[in-house]
Amino acid sequence: MSDITPDRLRTMFQPRNVAFIGASNKSTFSAMAYTNMVTFGSTERAFLVNGRGAETHGRATYTSITEIPEPIDLAFMMVPQAVTLGVLRELGDAGVKNAVILSSGYADAGPAGKAAQDELVATAEEYGMLLLGPNHLGFANFVDRIPVCSIQVRPNDNPSVALLSQSGASSAAMVDFATMIAVDLSYAVTLGNEAMITAGHVLDFLVDDESTKAIAIFMETIREPETFMRAARRAAAAHKPIVVLKAGSSELSARTAAAHTGALVGDDKVIDAVLRELGVMRVDSVEDMLLTAGAAAHLGVIPRPGIGIVSISGGACDILADHAARVGADLPALSEATTERIKGFFADYGTVQNPLDVTGAAIIDPTIFDKSIAAMSDDPLVGTVGVLMSMPWEGDPDTYSGRELFPPIGKGLREAHVPSIFINQITQPTSDTTRSLSAYGGIDYVSSGMTATLSAMHLIGQWSQRCRELAEDVPVIPRNLTVPSPQERHGEWSEAQARDLLSAAGIPVVPAIITRTAEEAVTAARELNSAVAVKVISPEIMHKSDIGGVRLGVRGDGAVREAFKEVTAAGRAVPGAIVEGALISPMRGRAAELLIGVVRDPDFGLMLAVALGGVLVEILHDSVIMPLPVTPKRAAALLNHLKASHVFDGYRGTPAADRAQLGELIAHVGDLALALGDELVSLELNPLRINGTQVEALDAVVEWKDKL
Repeated sequence: MSDITPDRLRTMFQPRNVAFIGASNKSTFSAMAYTNMVTFGSTERAFLVNGRGAETHGRATYTSITEIPEPIDLAFMMVPQAVTLGVLRELGDAGVKNAVILSSGYADAGPAGKAAQDELVATAEEYGMLLLGPNHLGFANFVDRIPVCSIQVRPNDNPSVALLSQSGASSAAMVDFATMIAVDLSYAVTLGNEAMITAGHVLDFLVDDESTKAIAIFMETIREPETFMRAARRAAAAHKPIVVLKAGSSELSARTAAAHTGALVGDDKVIDAVLRELGVMRVDSVEDMLLTAGAAAHLGVIPRPGIGIVSISGGACDILADHAARVGADLPALSEATTERIKGFFADYGTVQNPLDVTGAAIIDPTIFDKSIAAMSDDPLVGTVGVLMSMPWEGDPDTYSGRELFPPIGKGLREAHVPSIFINQITQPTSDTTRSLSAYGGIDYVSSGMTATLSAMHLIGQWSQRCRELAEDVPVIPRNLTVPSPQERHGEWSEAQARDLLSAAGIPVVPAIITRTAEEAVTAARELNSAVAVKVISPEIMHKSDIGGVRLGVRGDGAVREAFKEVTAAGRAVPGAIVEGALISPMRGRAAELLIGVVRDPDFGLMLAVALGGVLVEILHDSVIMPLPVTPKRAAALLNHLKASHVFDGYRGTPAADRAQLGELIAHVGDLALALGDELVSLELNPLRINGTQVEALDAVVEWKDKL
């Protein structure tokens, strides 16, 4: 909904007074919600409504919202589904503008429930009211100490990470884990069915929240994709990191399954591509989601992807080096200047490298730590520094044997010239012991678990780079192309028609001659004066080679005549296929091949796919996708994400491709797909032959929504 703005949501998430509707001593939801208000010291904001007026949670109650003498900003509705609509109307009549609805039995319960949910929304809109939920457990505002939820929450001192969850039950475990590792939450919002307020709306609100430094989101689906994407772009522009744990998958509907591109683009790949382009970090566990969000809130944008590690454990250095290789994290070799600088204070038996083991010499001379951190942070390839050491969570902090190492570590972290972080070797609770030692050392943040934190630092580096790219990217204005009229964009199209479409748009295609008879094919082959490819022309046949509709390297009148007969006969053997003849094209020599495809996703629109072309697309499964539109620069960068992208740099005598030229062509195909409008289902060039600067499509497929 367009009127769900951050300012409007502020009245919900920062209420002055809250009415707890359906408060009852017998309700665990009510008991937990009120206990939270007590724990946060906010009972003066709470007004309990019990239909019988019975004393509840040790307090007097009101029998109706109309009895409450104070204006109510928010109603927390803990009533059964059967009476929810009636209560909502009472709230609307009383002027309440925000409601949190716990009860289930709506869109989560089939068609009848969806109809009931639609009625809730219609009623709320009638009163100008906002609904959070239904089918969830509320929210907690840790900044203003307003918990309006039925999961256990505790106040914290440094709220910085917001947590959004489409699962109410799972959110309790998420909050517990965040508390355990001292990721202090600013907001925890359970979303439920998102009947009105979606994750995108709450994300938009949090972008403007000064206390929130990072946002963690658990979601099973992205409702209102445009709202979510718009908010995510605002977050990237504000350098506010988003970490998403996306679970669940579903099949794309209304998508071509026959084109190669359809096999490359699936629901989860689309989500991955969209999140990557938006600058959203994606993880695959609750622990990684919260740990990464905590680290991102602490580190912020880092200037370069290179990670420098300083540790007192050589074994831990080896573990991190192995893990970096697995996840693709950059642990750059130290420059000669950095190496010489460290040698000036390092133990003679130590090895100067990254990760850097300061050895037991640092126990004798703890200043080795802060000197090493300073040197590492000044290295030209290092963008962030992690200091790895154990910090206990139990025992007497005053008698801990490594206590005196923490002040020089804290000094090094504070004075480092790039964002830096203390890393505990294992995942463990942040306790009073941990906090005492951190305070003694002047260490303001402790990340828990060395491999998880290294993965987080790697993701934060990628996010930082994407934020810079988004800031530098010139807005995409698709080129103005001449395309067929909407009346022509329907039905089944043959390769010949697809080729004409590409040629008219200025996309290079290999020469080809349409032939209707075997003798015309012979004449065409003579005209081309080379070995030829002979391909059946039929709108109903996409993969011609699969049915024997292609002959390659054909030379001589007799061979061409026979090839024409064979491919057309193969086409006529396909039930329902209309054979229009055969295309005759000159054979091309060995070269790199690329697939460029576009397919329509029902939620996110046209998606561009790039992969190694020809038969390799089915063998290697090596592809990368992104939403349209795309700039030529960004399109060229897609090639680097292909595992076998080196084939475009020249191999076995073939010349290297001009990647800038390829980026321009890929973006050109994307612009053509956009220009073809909503009628387009898929467009595919496969293979696109690349021989240095000579680039041409050898085959093409186009599909429209209306095939009839």
